Amino acid sequence: MNISWYGQSCFKIQTKSQRGSEEITIITDPFDKSLGLRPPQGNAEIVLVSHTQHDDHNNVSVIKGEPFIIDSPGEYSIEGIQIEGIESFHDKVNGEEKGRNTIFTIDSEGMRICHLGDLGHILEEDQVETIGEVDVLMIPVGGKFTLDSKEAENVVGQLEPKIIIPMHFKVKELNLDIDDAEKFCKEYGGKTETGIAKLNLKKKELIETESKVVVMEINK
Repeated sequence: MNISWYGQSCFKIQTKSQRGSEEITIITDPFDKSLGLRPPQGNAEIVLVSHTQHDDHNNVSVIKGEPFIIDSPGEYSIEGIQIEGIESFHDKVNGEEKGRNTIFTIDSEGMRICHLGDLGHILEEDQVETIGEVDVLMIPVGGKFTLDSKEAENVVGQLEPKIIIPMHFKVKELNLDIDDAEKFCKEYGGKTETGIAKLNLKKKELIETESKVVVMEINK
């Protein structure tokens, strides 16, 4: 499995189908150019949208091909890849300010990825139970619109993933006033790797991996 990052909460996940011969591309939260970043390009079989109320997460028209679009809670099976959407909120007041948010878990190649979208609150016990054991956690850390660094560190403690990938944080080209990833890394205080352009994951290697933060570079 390969993971690359386009900025904000947009990732490209390249994984194998259940048959193992066909590569499946998943794109999460594709954004438009209003952010100042280059939108994702190329084909995908699956597009995940954590919430449709903001254009920096639901620009599905930029993705080529005929992807299966998932933008709401529920359980889905596509080419043997198991995806579950879990209801949550974009704020701390049950969505009254910023609306709903869908957390996604992706089970493929014996690993579980959890993409928190624009989560704005600490997880409830039932959400932690539904998410279950996480190998790779994609978590917003920039604050203001999502979890801040301290809240993100608390959520990491709730889920105890092997690999933590910060997202939705300040980078040079981004025209949003949010915190950078460094603040979260200091809050986390554990092992951190930076400048990763593409993350290659294998289940057998992940089992032996010490918990760490991986700060990715934008795929240009």
